[in-house]
Amino acid sequence: MLFKNITLLDENFEARDNMYVGIKGAFIDYIDNIEPKTDYGEVYDGKGKLLMSGFYNSHAHTPMTLMRGYGENMSLQDWLTKRIFPFEDKLDGDAVYAGMLLGIAESLRFGVVSTTDMYYFCDDMARAVLESGVKNNLGRGVTNFSEDADVENLQGFQETKRLVEAYHNAGDGRLKVDVSLHAEYTSNPKTALHLAEYMKSEGLNMHVHVSETELEHEECKKRHRLTPTQYLSMHGVFDTSATAAHCVWLEGEDFDILKEKGVTVASCPISNLKLASGVCNVPLLLKKGDNVAIGTDSVASNNSLNMIEEMKVFALVNKGKQYDPTLITPVEALKAATYAGAKAQGREDCGKLAVGYKADLIVLDLSQPHMHPVHNLANNVVYSASGSDVLLTMVDGKVLYRDGEFLTIDIEKTVYEAEKAVKRVLGKL
Repeated sequence: MLFKNITLLDENFEARDNMYVGIKGAFIDYIDNIEPKTDYGEVYDGKGKLLMSGFYNSHAHTPMTLMRGYGENMSLQDWLTKRIFPFEDKLDGDAVYAGMLLGIAESLRFGVVSTTDMYYFCDDMARAVLESGVKNNLGRGVTNFSEDADVENLQGFQETKRLVEAYHNAGDGRLKVDVSLHAEYTSNPKTALHLAEYMKSEGLNMHVHVSETELEHEECKKRHRLTPTQYLSMHGVFDTSATAAHCVWLEGEDFDILKEKGVTVASCPISNLKLASGVCNVPLLLKKGDNVAIGTDSVASNNSLNMIEEMKVFALVNKGKQYDPTLITPVEALKAATYAGAKAQGREDCGKLAVGYKADLIVLDLSQPHMHPVHNLANNVVYSASGSDVLLTMVDGKVLYRDGEFLTIDIEKTVYEAEKAVKRVLGKL
């Protein structure tokens, strides 16, 4: 495909007008203001439109779309014990597949090209990823509440090993399998050590919840005389590329440990606000040089996978909390939503609109009133744009969503199956 006469946000998020962008196979092959001589196939008229990198959702539990709006205005403990855990206990593979496919469709509609997921029934999740054409880093969350349990024989760990063998780098690398220790508070030291050794031996990424709530953070200090970050680092969990989700209650040397270990923090501002967990100190993380990406968390605790909305809250929340309007620039928010997330997933050739990078791209409508006037286009994308402005989503050079049409997903069937799955689960409660 050749994008013609289109405005773009380049790899530095600077606007360039009347550009030509040529896609060859899965890669961006040409960027210039002069029409190329190479035939790139279909010509896409970019007048009044913006081309930019797609978004990378760095922390999610995508099949939880089935629980959208199911538990509202509840304390975290009540929300978990009275709504989420009972519902999840009745899930099966068909339900998870339906919820996953629904979430993938929503993600594509909002310009998300890749997601870092942690859940279970992962074979069904993998099937949805491979069928739909998106990218995903998939992890089976491992928990262990028993000191006597053999970690090697834990169901979650056995499933992780099988997933690695069956799916790691499947779909021409679109699907990657991560090791996922659920969290410090849902496991024990020998579990953390065992997963860390396996992760290092296989060269895999780690995905783990860290310091999401004050209770989690303080209880870890009581148990181990260490913060969750110190504990996980001590047990080798950060010894390869790792994504630490939330990180709301970091303190002291936590920030330096994450920088030293090269850990990506996946900040989930809307979920953290909705569950009253707190606000991640992103400005300090950025000051320390940490890689900070953006996640939506689950739809059950966010209610959407709208990354443009998430990016705006990400950019605003610390301004309000710290009474400083200079914190987190639009460019920092855009980087967190794109390249930082791709880097966290181990996708070094993704997340930038630059020649030689994978063509994971989105087109936004610039003709809408809320996108004018344009003093600075990056500012408008972060503060003025809407998820509904996304007109096209491309992954590895293939268009998966365009002008209301899902090209790899039967959306009517998907919605029907998801609704049916919800009714089936509720009928068991």
